[in-house]
Amino acid sequence: MNPSDDSARRHQRGFTLLELLVVIVIIGLLIGLVAPAVLNVLGNAKKSIAHQQIARIGAVLDLYKLDVGSYPDSAEGLAALLRRPPGVRGWSGPYLKSPHLPRDPWNRPFLYRAPSQRPRLAYDLCSRGPSGRAGEPGGRGLICNR
Repeated sequence: MNPSDDSARRHQRGFTLLELLVVIVIIGLLIGLVAPAVLNVLGNAKKSIAHQQIARIGAVLDLYKLDVGSYPDSAEGLAALLRRPPGVRGWSGPYLKSPHLPRDPWNRPFLYRAPSQRPRLAYDLCSRGPSGRAGEPGGRGLICNR
């Protein structure tokens, strides 16, 4: 046995249990600090997507109004963008490419009410947001047209 082999083995020690625990604690602290910030960014991204979807559906509703002369009422709902409601003249849809009604970023249907209960708006188009709770347009939790 060569003396240099013996000294090399002494320098190849593994990590102690204490060193491993310290590394695990540091990684846990980093995850605890970074994860909430990442989740907050993802939540804000979904809210932004909901606002964009509401704006796009609003533009489609405007096309419907140009053809028909009014927005669909609450009973007709957004389904009027896919299928001609009974008794409606001038309908030249379907106004959406998909055969299904759009869903918000949380995979829930949009809420539509016409006429609006808010002043100076023709209709309310809202997402229930991350909470999933319905409420009054413009209230907490709902993401609505402006």
